[in-house]
Amino acid sequence: MSAILESYAAGGWFRAADDGEPLLDAATGEEVARISSRGLDVAAMVRHARDTGGPALRSLTFHERAALLKALAKHLSERKEELHALSVRTGATSRDTMIDVDGGIGTLFSYASKGVRELPNDTVVLDGGLERLGRGGTFVGQHLYTSRPGVAVQINAFNFPVWGMLEKLAPAFLAGLPSIVKPASQTAYLTELAVRQIIESGILPEGVLQLVAGGAGGLLDELTVQDSVAFTGSAHTAGILRRHLNVLDGGVLLGVEADSLNCSILGPDVRPDDPEFDLFVKGVVTEMTVKAGQKCTAIRRVLVPETMAGQVIEALAARLAKVTVGDPRNPDVRMGPLAGLGQRDEVRKGVEALRASAEVVYGVPGSSLLDGDPERGAFMTPLVLRGRSGATEPHDVEPFGPVSTVLTYDGVEEAVALAARGRGSLVASVVTHDPQVARSVVLGLAPWHGRVLVLDRDDAKESTGHGSPLPVLVHGGPGRAGGGEELGGVRGVLHHMQRTAVQASPDQLTAITGRWTTGAARADSGVHPFRKSLAELRVGDTIGSAPRTVSLADIEHFAEFTGDTFYAHTDAAAAARNPLFGGIVAHGYLVVSLAAGLFVDPAPGPVLANFGVDGLRFLTPVKAGDAIDVTLTVKQITPRSGADYGEVRWDAVVTNQDGQAVATYDVLTLVAKTWPATPAQEA
Repeated sequence: MSAILESYAAGGWFRAADDGEPLLDAATGEEVARISSRGLDVAAMVRHARDTGGPALRSLTFHERAALLKALAKHLSERKEELHALSVRTGATSRDTMIDVDGGIGTLFSYASKGVRELPNDTVVLDGGLERLGRGGTFVGQHLYTSRPGVAVQINAFNFPVWGMLEKLAPAFLAGLPSIVKPASQTAYLTELAVRQIIESGILPEGVLQLVAGGAGGLLDELTVQDSVAFTGSAHTAGILRRHLNVLDGGVLLGVEADSLNCSILGPDVRPDDPEFDLFVKGVVTEMTVKAGQKCTAIRRVLVPETMAGQVIEALAARLAKVTVGDPRNPDVRMGPLAGLGQRDEVRKGVEALRASAEVVYGVPGSSLLDGDPERGAFMTPLVLRGRSGATEPHDVEPFGPVSTVLTYDGVEEAVALAARGRGSLVASVVTHDPQVARSVVLGLAPWHGRVLVLDRDDAKESTGHGSPLPVLVHGGPGRAGGGEELGGVRGVLHHMQRTAVQASPDQLTAITGRWTTGAARADSGVHPFRKSLAELRVGDTIGSAPRTVSLADIEHFAEFTGDTFYAHTDAAAAARNPLFGGIVAHGYLVVSLAAGLFVDPAPGPVLANFGVDGLRFLTPVKAGDAIDVTLTVKQITPRSGADYGEVRWDAVVTNQDGQAVATYDVLTLVAKTWPATPAQEA
């Protein structure tokens, strides 16, 4: 008897006392491992996550969390061959394994990068701009995101035992939530190996990641209002979870990714000799055969113009005939088995249901295998069906395997209507080279889909394909697809956090957010802030410049030097007729340039570089003879991990002689952490 899988719970590995249930190799039927969670103390796991993992994780800034994700991704990359070797037992080909294992590791890298580039080196994220709530500016509002003191429970499907875990773990981890992972039993041996590699690395704080190998028992019973559940699986199981009392009445957040009858639409403009025709056929076949069609994003409905149905089916058959099915250990095999015999039986039931309104137009049951046990292995030939007019089953039944149904439409409106009959899907694609077709279809599909791919000859070389969720884009869909949103870059992180509107004075809001708020106190130490290193700078440090008169000669010189001879700067008569200016005015960029000259300290110092401005607005015209001055205030300080410098955001306000703001913007600089420079900085 093979070894029983272990759960990682409350700081140690737990092995059930019973023999467990066998888990079988998808191609050979041989026993791979056994699984049981009998006796597992799930309540202790939740307490460990809350009391140990959560506080340790929330004590770290987003940048520190991102650094740990990057280190973890590197660690797994160095050990992925062990994961690849075991993945074959799930029925995965080498291509399937790369999507699962390498794709999961890539998701960690992506979130690590996003965390550093798009989140502050802090534990709070500001949402939107400042809201002025009173006339005097002493009462203001700011939305912000904070980490919940809860637990993220992640219930994953069998088809992606590594990626499914990591794509949920990464955003939850960045958001400050410890995770309890419950993989589907069928392929849990691969998830368990990945978790072992993670735990043995010692990279993550204790309590941040735990594993349930086997049934989850009363795990949801232990959750409360600050906890969340992310589920990927069948709509039936999702319905059971939605009816749990802690979800209905206890405030537990439930995110669902469920059944999804995704479609791909061939545009009415495409003809057989167009490159888009081949792209369409290739895309459908790819989605039918990668992971043996066991993908939540696979193409189940193939929507084509009525006049093109025969040619599409013929082209699909020709390409599918080249797909070799068998044991994925054979490098010549392009499609492996389904995850198990039970899964194959479910797909066959789905096909029988489809045949009530569709006929099989490609697929030879019992065709020869390229290695593999035809009796004990869960092999299945790819099947293409053609739905009859008015068919309903293709919009209701999802065989989770290498099965697609061709449906015909007459006009773009009907294509969109057919797609909508799926009642909400994760992804749709439209293959067209006609921009008007693309616009009409995308706007029609958008309310029913979480993601829409528009594919043509121009983006085909770089396209990641119909069925590839990307960590930077939302992965989820409305309605039948569950209504959840996984991934999505920073959106996926904020999805786990609490957004709160804070109302306070500018000074209090500055203290709360760590970011200087308009109207808050400024500190002028008499030392130019550009002479201060990152270690010396403080939020609120400020400098006010001397005034500078803008002359007509300045305006004329700038126009000649830059070539910006717009009439408002060069033609007095025309400028006088402009109701906004009433005469010659200075260029906005001249004002910003002169302002820089008023606040910049020219000598070498801790300010290493200016790398941009944000939010530049020109508010009041500057006329010849006006005097301008600048107030520059440290707005935000963000040290960069692993670098000798950090980012400083400065609030810049340019005012005229009447005290009116003529321009506002944020100046972005890189500032040395210490000054004079260390030998490393000088090098």
